[in-house]
Amino acid sequence: MSKPKETVRVGVVGLGHRGIWSMLTCLAVPGVEIVAICDIYEDRIAKGLEVLKDHTSNTVETYTCYRTMIKRGGMDALLVLTNWQTHIKISVEAMRAGIYVGMEVGGASSIEECWRLVRAYEETGVHCMLLENANYSRINLTILRMVKENLFGELVYLSGSYQHDLRDEIGLGREIRHYRFPHFVKRNGELYPTHEIGPIAKHLGINRGNRFLTLSAVASKTRGLPAYFAKDRKAYNSWVKDSLADKYNGPLPETQKNYDMIGQPIACGDIVSTTIRCAGGEIINIIHDCTLPRPRYANQRVQGTKGIWMGDPGTIYFEDSHDTFDKWESDEKWLKKYEHPLWTETEKAAAEANHDKGFGGHGGTDYVVMAAFIDAVKRGIKPPIDVYDTSAWMAITCLSEDSIAMGGTPVAFPDFTNGLWIDREPEPANKYSLDDVCWECFK
Repeated sequence: MSKPKETVRVGVVGLGHRGIWSMLTCLAVPGVEIVAICDIYEDRIAKGLEVLKDHTSNTVETYTCYRTMIKRGGMDALLVLTNWQTHIKISVEAMRAGIYVGMEVGGASSIEECWRLVRAYEETGVHCMLLENANYSRINLTILRMVKENLFGELVYLSGSYQHDLRDEIGLGREIRHYRFPHFVKRNGELYPTHEIGPIAKHLGINRGNRFLTLSAVASKTRGLPAYFAKDRKAYNSWVKDSLADKYNGPLPETQKNYDMIGQPIACGDIVSTTIRCAGGEIINIIHDCTLPRPRYANQRVQGTKGIWMGDPGTIYFEDSHDTFDKWESDEKWLKKYEHPLWTETEKAAAEANHDKGFGGHGGTDYVVMAAFIDAVKRGIKPPIDVYDTSAWMAITCLSEDSIAMGGTPVAFPDFTNGLWIDREPEPANKYSLDDVCWECFK
């Protein structure tokens, strides 16, 4: 293996709110230099340059065309932070130009584009990492360690969900130039599966001794967004109003009377439930729920032959560790006892990045996933979430659309590894690994 790079030259395409946030998070990782930025909107480029003034002293090239940016080169890595339907297209072109890619999450539009991503890697050897931060949250890393240490025994059932009220963000999608809006209008499926499925897939060893076999999905009726459009609103979700103010083309409307979306059809059901059956015999259930009034809820569950963990409300049960049969206990002492060494090592840096950047950071998890990506680029190694993982997780969206359209009929899940999942070679030890806890990598 060649000597690791001391500095990684990074380009950024997509400078919306999430793009700026991710760019600053990337800069918080030691050894990163932003050398180029790109967006189709000139005002977002200006915003990017303004933000970078306080964080970098080098010259930053600007582009309105990602192809020109890729052709110009001069980058070791590219962050693809654009809308959902362009993630894979841009990533494939960058990989074929020899540029390592960190790609934001979202669902795939087709199985074919997932295969294009796989072929780009297999034909070039250039890596792409899905920047799925849920895998690197404190609690999910801890549960990963508990799974790998066999506390739950043989896993049988796992669940997760993306459930919180996003009606302002989705419903005002045109006004704030947000990519979710057209997907909810035109598509009926599990539109945002990777937060839910990412940790579950790593718990189950998907693409490493196990794989997704079939998927079936059902969608409820659509009432949330139509009701939102028809309702007079003089106040908006504070997160949209305050945090996303720079994205708006104009002032927020004081009322939505006579709004042109009133009465227009919305394709996506308010609740989408997806069930996946695995080669190992496990069952997975994930739920997408963003257009009805509700608090946030993750619905995480890990259940095996020795015990069960419920992420909400934070309860756990182990058959051999309880004096009283059939009684829950708080998971607090277990999460403390089995904290993952990666979080222990990076907690301070993650907390500082989360606070200093002022753009959130999901409690520091954005920093940890970005640190994992930059580490892989520096060392020229396969990332902990590779193209096979990325394709399998993103494919859930288009497969769920097919199943829903056929009344919940199970559909076959492609094997993007072409059989390699049966007996893949283990990855070299890496502290950012999501396949195991590599204790030898920690001090």
